[in-house]
Amino acid sequence: MNFVMKQALGGATKDMGKMLGGEEEKDPEAAKKKKEEEEERQEALRQQEEERKEKHRRMEAEREVVRQSIRDKYGLKKKEEKEAEEKAAMEQACEGSLTRAKKAIPAGCGDDDDDEEESILDTVLKFLPGPLQDMFKK
Repeated sequence: MNFVMKQALGGATKDMGKMLGGEEEKDPEAAKKKKEEEEERQEALRQQEEERKEKHRRMEAEREVVRQSIRDKYGLKKKEEKEAEEKAAMEQACEGSLTRAKKAIPAGCGDDDDDEEESILDTVLKFLPGPLQDMFKK
């Protein structure tokens, strides 16, 4: 019977009392050993994490070297450089102004010239019959 129990529990008969809510062994030496093992485990985890971070830093540095060689080859700029140049251009444009920079107005919007109005009037006159055109031209 004992053999069957060990097989069913996977050899965990010693821990069975703990699983069922029994008291744990109160051995000061075992507690001390457990504490040292936990500290060693925590230190190993910290060391692994530092090694992982260092590995990623090296990989990113290598990638940046490759990126820079591509930028140099094709004449590209970094995003930060582009943003800095655009910002500097905007500041330069409105350097002496107290208000924000004016937006560019596309052609055909905003103020119309008198020449354009006359050309519209001429276009309309072309569609009118001859006698009416003479009346409007005077």
